[in-house]
Amino acid sequence: MKTVLITGGAGFIGSHLCEFLLDKGYRVIAMDNLITGDIRNIRHLKHNKNFSYIHHDVSKHIVANEDLDFVLHFASPASPIDYQKIPIQTLKAGSLGTHNTLGLALAKNAKYMLASTSEVYGDPLVNPQPESYFGNVNPVGIRGCYDEAKRFAEALAMAYHRIHKLDTKIVRIFNTYGPRMRKNDGRVVPNFITQSLKNKPITVYGNGKQTRSFCYVSDLINGISKLMTSNVNEPVNLGNPEEHTILKFAELIKELTNSKSKIVFKPLPLDDPHVRCPGITKAKKLLKWQPKVELKEGLQKTIGWFKK
Repeated sequence: MKTVLITGGAGFIGSHLCEFLLDKGYRVIAMDNLITGDIRNIRHLKHNKNFSYIHHDVSKHIVANEDLDFVLHFASPASPIDYQKIPIQTLKAGSLGTHNTLGLALAKNAKYMLASTSEVYGDPLVNPQPESYFGNVNPVGIRGCYDEAKRFAEALAMAYHRIHKLDTKIVRIFNTYGPRMRKNDGRVVPNFITQSLKNKPITVYGNGKQTRSFCYVSDLINGISKLMTSNVNEPVNLGNPEEHTILKFAELIKELTNSKSKIVFKPLPLDDPHVRCPGITKAKKLLKWQPKVELKEGLQKTIGWFKK
């Protein structure tokens, strides 16, 4: 039985990954310091004999006594609210956390995966964004702590691959949604759903013409598992290439929740991307992957979870 260490294992994506890999017959060790993760996301797994949890901050030295086959580094604050409240911890997770997890993978002769982000593209001047695009990032802006931490993490992972011959994977994750999202994390899906369910005004920043693309979490996890066991070492975008304006998205959430909410407009935050859409040609070709869950279907499942 192969053993996987997942940092950020109590987070939104990390907890779904724990579940998926347990179902696939892996032994899973989740590591999290719960700064943004939630122990309730993995509580249902604690009776599984192949699952264990370690409370630890990845920016500090990591000790693992058992053999590891994979180290998956998914620990990082990842929402605009986090950037403002805990920018230093965000930078540490991407820099020290990446260095520590790469060192662990090297010591254990394990395969390594870095959870990177579409934010490495910043406010892109190219749409959709292929992996070859270098990005348009403000390193000293309010979002810089996340964008630059992930860009540094990618550079470090590739350095370990080139210098130490470590088998590294880099997944650039685009907007993902589904059950277990933090309800107060300030991102568009939880914001709109929470506001709609409470019949409160739906807050659209800017004129609502900026675009996002939304990938349901099960599609993302499927792509991650394919990349994890592939022989691909360069970055791969995973996301849904179907683009939606924020205003149309707000109207869809309002419709699906039968909400009486009004849509209100507020100023666009600094450096907020105007477009965000993944080029997934590489994922289709190298991983034989593409998303399958339709937006309405995924949103209905997500809204059902938010109602609990």
